[in-house]
Amino acid sequence: MSQAFRLVAWNIRAGGGVRVDAIADALLDWRGDAIVLSEFRATQASSTLAQALSAQGYPFQIDTTHQVKHGGNALLIAAREPIRKVGLRRYPTEPGRWCAVRLQKTRLVICGLHVPNQHTGRKPKFHDEVLALMQRWRGGPAIIAGDTNSGRIGEDEETSIFNQRTTSWFDEIHNAGWADAFRLKYGMRREFTWYSPGHDNGFRLDQAFVSPRLTDCVADCQHIWAGGRDDTRRDRVSDHAAVIVDICLP
Repeated sequence: MSQAFRLVAWNIRAGGGVRVDAIADALLDWRGDAIVLSEFRATQASSTLAQALSAQGYPFQIDTTHQVKHGGNALLIAAREPIRKVGLRRYPTEPGRWCAVRLQKTRLVICGLHVPNQHTGRKPKFHDEVLALMQRWRGGPAIIAGDTNSGRIGEDEETSIFNQRTTSWFDEIHNAGWADAFRLKYGMRREFTWYSPGHDNGFRLDQAFVSPRLTDCVADCQHIWAGGRDDTRRDRVSDHAAVIVDICLP
């Protein structure tokens, strides 16, 4: 008998700031079984958010924050069931931007990631490390989700910013047997998860990839804005939409 499972992956923007109450409310409304947050930070605001999630049913948490560089972007994975870190032999080495856990009951592996921006010069290395991990994956059912700062030329952009290298990255992920959950369900539909300030050009920068054993198990994949889809409220809570994936676990 299959088991329904929901993952919510969301870039909460700069640690959450004064928006943490609204962020917590949105996460609780979405009722995920596990949550991956990008731009979580070692700040009071992020700590308050983590505590709120713990009190509301997500007591099992692992983060990648740096205790000295409090303002640095990191990840938080929170779940309703116990989790433990997965010790992979090789994995993305960018500090704070990768975290892999296994859920104790469902045995599903959740990997959170936040790919560096192009201007840092560190993006190609991160891409290569993630792809190498996917190509050799033997760890059973898994989801890799988060802000990739990446997309395919023409398909995931309103203004040209992606290049052949990022497009090839998605091609090679597909060739490794993994599936972009949104494309798996909706083909070439154009939806965006981030809009450039001032210009309002849309880009799909956030994805969830499912491992080969899960490609037939994806029930849905949605992009949801916490403030609603209309232009006046879209980025009120975060400048990114959340990626919400529903899986029917075997």
